[in-house]
Amino acid sequence: MVKLCLKVPPQDLIRAYQDHHPDAIGLSGLLVKSAQQMVITATDLREAGVRIPLLVGGAALSDKFTRTRIAPAYGESVCYAKDAMTGLRLMNQLTDPAAREALLEASRGEEPSRDRKGADTPSLVVGSSRSTKVRTDVPTPNPPYLDRRARLIPNLPEIWSHINPYMLYGRHLGFKGNFEKLLTDRDPKALELYAQVEQIKEQAAKFMKVRAVWQFFPCRRDGNSIHLLGPNGSGPVHSFHFGRQPREDGLCLSDYILDPADAIALFVVTAGEGIRQRVEEAKQGGRYFEAHALQALAIETAEGAAEWLHRRLREEWGFPDPTGMTMQERFTSRYRGKRYSFGYPACPNLDDQQGLWKLLEPEEIGVRLTDGMMMDPEASVSALVFHHPDCAYFTASEATEAVEVS
Repeated sequence: MVKLCLKVPPQDLIRAYQDHHPDAIGLSGLLVKSAQQMVITATDLREAGVRIPLLVGGAALSDKFTRTRIAPAYGESVCYAKDAMTGLRLMNQLTDPAAREALLEASRGEEPSRDRKGADTPSLVVGSSRSTKVRTDVPTPNPPYLDRRARLIPNLPEIWSHINPYMLYGRHLGFKGNFEKLLTDRDPKALELYAQVEQIKEQAAKFMKVRAVWQFFPCRRDGNSIHLLGPNGSGPVHSFHFGRQPREDGLCLSDYILDPADAIALFVVTAGEGIRQRVEEAKQGGRYFEAHALQALAIETAEGAAEWLHRRLREEWGFPDPTGMTMQERFTSRYRGKRYSFGYPACPNLDDQQGLWKLLEPEEIGVRLTDGMMMDPEASVSALVFHHPDCAYFTASEATEAVEVS
């Protein structure tokens, strides 16, 4: 197996294919932009004469996107792996002559579907008016402070209590079924995996560090843009320009900023300090489960830290969660407001990370941006936090003054 690391351009993949002649190529897409890049990479691989199967996965992908976008661009078999264990199973099938042909045939792509209304579908011009789905008579809470804060968060068990078990045990470690219920029912496989992860946590507690940087900013809405102001109301110190849902009365993140003035919070958290070296050491020692589980734990620790910090921000902002709210309810965002990360559907422009980095300077907590606007180390989360109770997750267009959608 040859690992080429993060943000590998297509020409490097092609060169590695020519040098090593692998049985398959694996691609991972964490963000919307990554998934879109996979279509371009698949096209480049096809044009270079690459004919081996592709295995694709990651949070930004779906089976439908794989079949209708990536596979047609590649023209060969593309297998969707929803988690690491599925990827391992697929590779076992690809190296088994009895199972290989059936898998390759099943993973051929579909032609992209066309709008049934055809070319007569009228264009929709997306403007900058606030969606009527967002109320404007909501009280505006005052931010509790306006200074930038950077901290080491020492209580790992508290952060780990905010990890979504479905993501850790299901998506990363491939456990099938309701892990928490089966663990309560003392299912042998659930108990075994839980014990293994607890051993990884015991080791990680000796070296894992969770760090965070955050700040509240006064801000005002300007069409589809949000202007962030200085602590004394001066500014703007930075402006974010967002896309809007390409539909009538579509949503835009700026809709959640109330007139005449409001506030927003920005943060970056990380649990990736030193993790890559530890993972590589485990791999070199043949401890592959340890390597995979440690990497998964670091990623989900960062997600847990984001959940923990967001909860703290809600409390400090003056709207704590209702008494008795469960962690499962927090995992499904039943609290007031939402947090949004660049590269995901509501704000797909990953280049906007540069603005967040300018404002928060996350290098102080050990997180930098790569040339492709990805966070390094990987086990890091950045977000914009909105307080509006009508906040929802949605898919927006790229940020433009007016977008025509056919």
